[in-house]
Amino acid sequence: MPATYQNPRYAWRRPDALGRAAAEEAAVVILGGGVVGLTLALDLARRGTPSILLDDDDTVSLGSRAICWAKRTLEIMGRLGLGRRFLEKGVRWGQGRVYVQDREAYAFDLLPEQGHEYPAFVNLQQYYAEEWLVEACAATGLVDLRWRNRVTGLENRADGALLSIETPDGAYRLHAQWLLACDGARSTARQALGLPFLGQVFRDRFLIADIVMRGDFPAERRFWFDPPFHPGQSVLLHKQPDDVWRIDFQLGWDADPETEKQPEKVRARVAAMLGPDIPFALEWVSVYTFRCRRLERFRHGRTIFLGDSAHQVSPFGARGGNGGVQDADNLGWKLAAVLGGAAPETLLDSYDAERIPAAEENILNSTRSTDFITPKNEAARAYRDAVLALSAKHALARPLVNSGRLSRPAVLRGSPLNTRGGEATRLPPGAPAADAPVLDRGRPDWLLRHLGQDGFTLLALAGTGAPGPAPPPGVARLVVGETETTGALLDHAGLVAARWDLAPGQAVLLRPDQHVAARFDRPDPAAIAAARDRALGKPA
Repeated sequence: MPATYQNPRYAWRRPDALGRAAAEEAAVVILGGGVVGLTLALDLARRGTPSILLDDDDTVSLGSRAICWAKRTLEIMGRLGLGRRFLEKGVRWGQGRVYVQDREAYAFDLLPEQGHEYPAFVNLQQYYAEEWLVEACAATGLVDLRWRNRVTGLENRADGALLSIETPDGAYRLHAQWLLACDGARSTARQALGLPFLGQVFRDRFLIADIVMRGDFPAERRFWFDPPFHPGQSVLLHKQPDDVWRIDFQLGWDADPETEKQPEKVRARVAAMLGPDIPFALEWVSVYTFRCRRLERFRHGRTIFLGDSAHQVSPFGARGGNGGVQDADNLGWKLAAVLGGAAPETLLDSYDAERIPAAEENILNSTRSTDFITPKNEAARAYRDAVLALSAKHALARPLVNSGRLSRPAVLRGSPLNTRGGEATRLPPGAPAADAPVLDRGRPDWLLRHLGQDGFTLLALAGTGAPGPAPPPGVARLVVGETETTGALLDHAGLVAARWDLAPGQAVLLRPDQHVAARFDRPDPAAIAAARDRALGKPA
């Protein structure tokens, strides 16, 4: 198969611990060099926390794998310094269309309003994201990237995890005060601890075919139920950079994966879809099964699971990779605060409290999508077919067409880190920050670029008077004004006030991961300090 991308090969370095009887000591060890592990390593490094990252391979992902990066993930990458690269290389999209046979049943726009730095989605092959993350991690000087280091044993202890590691030149042991398991669906750490998944595996198979072609399909998500070129099944189409297109073909449970991956079989399916006049070449082929399941708990003492090692969902909806990046975004600042002495170790219990409900929401939406795409009984099929038939003429049926509810950012409702108050606003405690255009000393800028870079931020909306009292130590203040004479940033379009439900004199406390911790009608240093301490998991 031709390749539009050449995988880099990273050099193996001999660890100093090889040949030593004593185990090497490290504060943080990250297991797995995929998007989630690399994002977490970079986040920690940007907060001044070093880590060792272990990966049993010496390159980035083979094949495009995760390709749909949601707006919240792009905002996280923006905070980590990589957002512009995603925008410059990726394919932006926000619209989707659903077809039944050869007619359009439903169309949607995921970001109808303007005034955001990032679009609803960017399509970009996972290997690009990983390559850029590797470069950024190496540039910090705080991430020890160890390629071809395979974990063969894991002993979970009260004081951390003891790892046995094989390398091309022998074995060594590594004791991690904190082990962050980002090693994917076949997690070595999960298997070593004997942790079962809760959930289900669906009896259906899908074929991924990445093809290279110069087609005239627009850059939007297209999904077909029962199309003429693949009757009785479903098909999904996405555009990627480099003239690469992702096609997902539903196969059914009885399909043989090895037979279906044969190039001549795949070419026949693609040719039936595109027609005889569009040339194409196969680039990558894979067969997968829907899985919607998770660990009962993500934190097990000093070992914490993130991404696919902790939870798995079907690919339709782009919830897997985006959910894993949000895991890293949630854990990084907390672990840095604990290691830096700013928070008690119990703060890390909030990772379960916040990310398990987020995983449950993703699993629920993914399960519903899977049940609609592949009905499990005659009643479910009758409902699905009725919805599809009604959608042709009746608008009220179109939102019921479920071809994969697309990834949305988690709202951390009920988090023990939230300070009550403001639950009825557009951005209540637990909500991720909303972006908006601003002017910074006359230059166009974006609000989110000023939040979460150095810890907690108090965002205040100033009127014509003074911006209010100074926040307590450890909290930066960011003032947004309604006029040129007030505030460091100018809310020239009024979108900060509107999206944040802020009036002059009010303020919002943001966590380092850009989630709302508290809202204040009349902020004072004592109330702000109490909300900050609560968000750090400190006892009242």
